[in-house]
Amino acid sequence: MKKLILSLLLAVSMADAAAAQSTITRDGSAKLIESYRAYIGNDDLYNSKGERLTAPWQIIRQDRANYHAYRRRDRGDEGDSFFSLPSNRQKLEAMLANGNIADDAGNYIVRGNVWIKVDIYGRGDIGEWVDVHVQD
Repeated sequence: MKKLILSLLLAVSMADAAAAQSTITRDGSAKLIESYRAYIGNDDLYNSKGERLTAPWQIIRQDRANYHAYRRRDRGDEGDSFFSLPSNRQKLEAMLANGNIADDAGNYIVRGNVWIKVDIYGRGDIGEWVDVHVQD
């Protein structure tokens, strides 16, 4: 009897853990929350410690931190309300992993000196993914 109870408790515990780790799915109910354009300049390629960033999501996140927190903006950068919150900027890696960015777009972003357009999708004010495009 003790083994049965222990097995049931373990099964419930594993089910709860799996539910907590559920992935975001694109079921069509998510909507475009916001879009913005930004120029990825030299300041966006380095974090606040002066270390060179090497992943597109890091650079986009730094661009938004520069825009909102540090007020280091490139000419023509557009604002957004979603990434004005530090907690939303922290979610950028996962949102980009769930979204779309072409390999060549990621390479351009890592090199810098490029315009990007970011579309933020989700439900209400909860972001789920971003689509990133390089623009002329």
